[in-house]
Amino acid sequence: MKNIKINGLSLILILGIASVALTAQAERDSSRDQFRHPVETIEFFGLTPEMNVVEITPGGGWYTELLADYITGTLFAAHFNPKSKGEYFRNSRARFEKKLLANPQLYGNVELHTFDISINLLTTPANSADALVTFRNVHNWLRSNNEAVAFELFYKTLKAGGILGVVEHRAAYGTDRETMLTSGYMTQEYVIDLAERAGFVLEASTEINANPKDSADHPKGVWTLPPSLRLGAVDRDKYLAIGESDRMTLRFRKPKL
Repeated sequence: MKNIKINGLSLILILGIASVALTAQAERDSSRDQFRHPVETIEFFGLTPEMNVVEITPGGGWYTELLADYITGTLFAAHFNPKSKGEYFRNSRARFEKKLLANPQLYGNVELHTFDISINLLTTPANSADALVTFRNVHNWLRSNNEAVAFELFYKTLKAGGILGVVEHRAAYGTDRETMLTSGYMTQEYVIDLAERAGFVLEASTEINANPKDSADHPKGVWTLPPSLRLGAVDRDKYLAIGESDRMTLRFRKPKL
């Protein structure tokens, strides 16, 4: 039996089965756990504490907070380019850096890197990581038409036998590219094809982050739902009742040599 603290959560691994108990010291915002199932997702991906793990585009660091406490190896946080022409990307990176600096005890094993798909850049060294994870990001890469290159970069940075874990908003089978681009939802088949064309092998999928209440057909795409709630007060209760998006959760493997 192994008892691992994840930022106020006690993660008990017994024969590979994870259970979670909220402790009195819990400080993290756990309100999204009901939709994101972080412990079950980490377990499904097969992450273990000693691994060196890349997190792609960590945003505000919701998952970084969990992973930094769980991983005893190095957590490579591949964030936006600080030299980006886009103010949003620069500001997001700056806020993330400030978050890391504010808690050196928690984030002491985090190594900050850059992922900028617009220029095909991932600064983590080749063959350096045991695992790479990305949460709800694939749809963003369609904007630069470089989504295939992203997976090629992931393949390069992973060691032989390394794990690729993907969580993404899920569109209905057969959804066209333009709808995926505007809605933020991707078909599972398209994401699997991207990974396989880069050389990865699909090992498993799970429905732990599925949401059958989500029709994936909303006026403002996935951003209609929480946490974005782009329509503001319009039908707010309706979208809160649906919850966060329906999501695919996929585990791939870079073949061993």
